This record gives sequence, structure tokens and C-alpha cells, in this order.
Amino acid sequence: MARELRRLLIPPDRLQPVGRAGIEPAGAEPAGTLVQLEPAEAHYVARVLRFRRGDELAVIDGAGSLWSAILEQPAQLRLQQPLAQPLQRAAPPQPQITLAMAVPKRDPELVWRMAAELGASRLQPLIASRSVVRSGLPLERWRTILREATEQCERLWLPELADPLDTAAWFAAPVAGPALLATSRRPDLPRLPQLAEAFALAAAPRQLSLAIGPEGGWTPEEEEAALAAGWQLVSLGEAILRTSTAAVAGLACLALAPRAGLADTKSS
Repeated sequence: MARELRRLLIPPDRLQPVGRAGIEPAGAEPAGTLVQLEPAEAHYVARVLRFRRGDELAVIDGAGSLWSAILEQPAQLRLQQPLAQPLQRAAPPQPQITLAMAVPKRDPELVWRMAAELGASRLQPLIASRSVVRSGLPLERWRTILREATEQCERLWLPELADPLDTAAWFAAPVAGPALLATSRRPDLPRLPQLAEAFALAAAPRQLSLAIGPEGGWTPEEEEAALAAGWQLVSLGEAILRTSTAAVAGLACLALAPRAGLADTKSS
């Protein structure tokens, strides 16, 4: 594209091959697939972006594909490429990083937004023994924030936000790839930045998981359960960090580590 277009994320289940008349002959390729916008999307395009009929933007599906599109009516777009032949297509990010975080009292929305910008693939809210926030989590608002962050940072894959779990259920479930639990006040723990570099230089894992505890820290029982399940305890440094700070710092270590060892890794 000659210039970068503003992006709008529309889930794959709403990108259907319907032509201008609504019905296409059997086997025919729609002459510019039409996409009907929902009221909130139409408001965003018209009132926030101030787009008018004939203006061009990009449509992403959050599953690796991008099309350019023309605004035909206030609530209708026309894709400029066939659905099966997007303008851009990207493989899932490697490694696939899961951030599991005990939901903090402050800044959870900021953490999820930054996690999307840093390339996390899956976000797991946790309810830990020392969690202050235990119920009433605004999951739909958080998913809206993730969609907005995905559009803004120009990634093509939307992070998955899982339903909350308590730590007993989370640590009892099997986990693929290295699983790292950030903790403090333990001597001689490996530092996460050095581990991230080691992963990049060795046979790069396809999946990584990082768990961040609540402001009061993990309980001894939670750490023991994690160790029994194969998690490795790691340190983020000597300072005692807030949950939100630790989550962003730890994820940045993993997401921005050198990728020499990942260059030849293919998704399975």
C-alpha cells in the first residue's frame, strides 16, 4: 500500500461472501464483498475517524488477514480483494506467549492493552489467594480494549482473553513449552532477561507462559503447586514491583528478546 490505512477489526464470522445483490450465482466470486458495520463500528468510522463515502480503510479479521476496503455507505464497507486472497496475511506470532496475571486493583486495562501491543497471544486473568479483586471482572470491556489495541498497533492477530481461573485450577492444568513464574524474596533465582536471551539462542520454544502474582505476592502453597506442575521460578530483579509493572516488564523481556533462534521456527 502506498500509505498505511486506518484499521478496523471485524471478526471472521462476520466476513461472509455476500455480493451487492445479497445473492451470488453458484461458484461466482462476489464482486467486492460487502461488510455491514455494527452501530458502534459505524459510529467510530463516521464520528471518530470522520470518514465519508469513498474513503479507504483496512479491515483485519484478528486471525492474520488484512483487506483494503471502501466506505460505500455510513454502515457498509466493500472489500477490494476477494476474501480468500487478502492484501496481507501473517502467520501466528512465534513464540506464542501466554501472560497469566492475578488481576490487580489498579491498571488491569492498561496491562492488557500493552500486552496486545507487545504481541502476547493469550491473556489469562487469575484469581490468586491474595487477590483483592475477585469478581465482577469487565471481560467484554477488556475484549474491546484488546480489539482497539490490535487495530492501533497494526498487528494482525487478536490476543485471546480467557475466562478467569483461580490459581489452583490454572497450575493444575498442563502447559505447553517453558512456564515461568515471577516471584521475589528468593535467593539465587535466574533472571528473566537472561532466560529470554537463552531461549532465543537455543532451540526456540513455540510457546512460552509467564505468570505474575498479586500485589501481596504468591502464597507458599501457590508456588509449591506451580513447581509441582513444572513451572520455573524466575526473578525480575531486586526491586519489588507492582503487579502491572511486573507484567509489562516480564512480557517485554520475552516479546522483545533477540529472535536469532526463532528465525527458522515454523508454526505447527
